[in-house]
Amino acid sequence: EREILTAELARWYPSLEIWVSSGLSPKETRMIFQTAGISLTRLHIDRRAVDTVTNFTSLVSEFKQNHIKHLYLITSDFHMPRAQAIATIILGSQGIAFTPVSVPSRSSPESQLHILRDCVRGVIWVFTGYTGAELKNTRIDTQIMKFPVNY
Repeated sequence: EREILTAELARWYPSLEIWVSSGLSPKETRMIFQTAGISLTRLHIDRRAVDTVTNFTSLVSEFKQNHIKHLYLITSDFHMPRAQAIATIILGSQGIAFTPVSVPSRSSPESQLHILRDCVRGVIWVFTGYTGAELKNTRIDTQIMKFPVNY
């Protein structure tokens, strides 16, 4: 539904470029925009992101290269608080403003801990260029974490 709302917004603003990160497959995304009558020359599909933090960090340099100073951030309402928090850090650090546009859903809001974790990752990226996404698939052996019961 995010792509459908984005296509509708793109019809209202025919001069806007469209950047899609993650979401549906590129084929499905292109089909939605074609059906809405949007030229595919306006559509930029980026599949590098592995999570919300990298949705922003993988595209921010392209936004800067294209002199984008403002964008519409379109995502599900349950995800918007985290996306806004990360966007404020990542995009804000690069002088890019955004307007949030929420897509209604039936999902519960994400936890404050989840939001805080990704905000910390965003701040780390600002200072180091490192997102921590590589750690997502790293398993820490639980045996290392065990402490003896008897001292």
